[in-house]
Amino acid sequence: MTEANGAAAAQPSEGVKMQVLGQFIRDLSFENAVAQRGMQAGDVQPDTQVAVSLDARKRSADNQFEVITKFRVTSKNKANDEVLFVVELDYGGIFHVEGVPEDQMHPFLLIECPRMLFPFVRRIISDVTRDGGFPPLNIDTVDFLALYRAELARRVEEQKAAQPAN
Repeated sequence: MTEANGAAAAQPSEGVKMQVLGQFIRDLSFENAVAQRGMQAGDVQPDTQVAVSLDARKRSADNQFEVITKFRVTSKNKANDEVLFVVELDYGGIFHVEGVPEDQMHPFLLIECPRMLFPFVRRIISDVTRDGGFPPLNIDTVDFLALYRAELARRVEEQKAAQPAN
């Protein structure tokens, strides 16, 4: 019985085809505030925050989309709240997507496509922090579904706030 349920659940996605046509760094910056201030490395208790935003747009070619993941990683010293380093990375992918219904394309582009890009983003951030003189930072996996839902909820609240009170 579970095989039948599993096969039935897989049928709607059989027509979906996604191919990564290319990946690229659109923008990358690393600021080592420790080196600029001359702090001693032993005086540091890092507190790292990661902010993620996403953007997707249709390209001129049929079924092609560009998805940009934007990460801002800020590490501060817990003891005095001074910034240790900041990494900003805009990482993009070009995707060929077919078989996704129009009403599901937006969530597909902002959930599934970033999932494909994330391992590369994690590696770049790890390498940059290591090359910048810090231990390599392996950021936690991002729940892009939860991020998408939070953005939808934020937009709904924004629309409610913009409506005049009766």
